Amino acid sequence: MRTMKAAVSRAQTKGSTRASRAVKKTVGRYNADPDMLIQILLDLQTTLGWLSPGVLADVSEQLGVPVSRVYHIASFYKAFSLVPRGRHIIKVCMGTACQVRGAPQLVNVIASMLNMKPGETSEDRRFTLETVNCLGCCAMGPVIAVDGVYHSKPTTEDLRSIFKGAR
Repeated sequence: MRTMKAAVSRAQTKGSTRASRAVKKTVGRYNADPDMLIQILLDLQTTLGWLSPGVLADVSEQLGVPVSRVYHIASFYKAFSLVPRGRHIIKVCMGTACQVRGAPQLVNVIASMLNMKPGETSEDRRFTLETVNCLGCCAMGPVIAVDGVYHSKPTTEDLRSIFKGAR
C-alpha cells in the first residue's frame, strides 16, 4: 500500500485549501451545530470523496468538539472513508446467494482486470474496489454495483464495457 500512502500525502497537501473551504461552508450550512456532526461528515464525504485528517481537525475546531469524537464517528460508520477513494466505486456482493453463484471468481476477474485487490484504490484514483456483505438483490446474483448502478451476472465483456464507460 506504499502508493496509497503517497496518494494520501499528496491529497492532504494539494487539497487542503479546497477542503478547508468545503468544511467552512458545510459547517456553516448547519449553523455549527455539534448535533449535526454525522450529517456534516456525510456532506463532506460526498463533496470531497474522503475525510482527511485535516478535514477531521477542521470539523473538530469549527464545531468545538474533541477531534477524538469526530474521528470516532468517522471511523465507526462504513459510509465514511479515511483514505482517498476512486471516482468510481465498484462494490461486489459477497452475500451467500452471490457466493454460491460465483462472486469470489467475479472478484478475482475484476481484480485482475484493474490490477488491484479488494479494498484498494487505483493509483490514478479512477476506481475503488470493495466487497460488501449484501447488495439486497439475491435472486440476481452474482451482482456488482458501479457508482450505484447494479449489474447482474456480468461477463468479462460486460465488465470491460462497464469499466470503459466509467471515465
